[in-house]
Amino acid sequence: MSATDKLSEDRKDDAVDRQKVCPFLLRVFVSSSGQHHKIAEYHKGNTPSNELQIYTWKDATLHELTQLVKEVNPETRRKGTKFSFALVYPDFKSPMYRMREIGSTTTGIKGPDDLMTLGHYRLTLGDYMDIAIAPPDNWNAGRGKNFSGNFGNRPRPY
Repeated sequence: MSATDKLSEDRKDDAVDRQKVCPFLLRVFVSSSGQHHKIAEYHKGNTPSNELQIYTWKDATLHELTQLVKEVNPETRRKGTKFSFALVYPDFKSPMYRMREIGSTTTGIKGPDDLMTLGHYRLTLGDYMDIAIAPPDNWNAGRGKNFSGNFGNRPRPY
């Protein structure tokens, strides 16, 4: 069984009849710095200030969430913009929150996490989503001047 078949099978297991099942509110906090918010920003009932409220279902994919964020943040529509997703959830053993990175998507480029669903990551009601957005200039900058992209080992023209 290929990875694509496995994703399709997982997608069927999470499938929701969106005509009959009421969506839930997912509180999403977006950071344009390319880094996730500090977990301390979620303690003692506080949350970061840049909140998006998205009504969605457990079968929503990371790609769908990316599209919704792009609708309200036009600067994220540039090809190569990277979205890094993390779940923020309460730690039931102590009065604090935990953060777990779950995947990433890139505008204009299909990736392995695009079809992963919220149900796959075991999101529960009351969890938050933290999305770190990195423009293509930021995450490409670390590759160095000899990086040749998809052009094999050809030297870059100067």
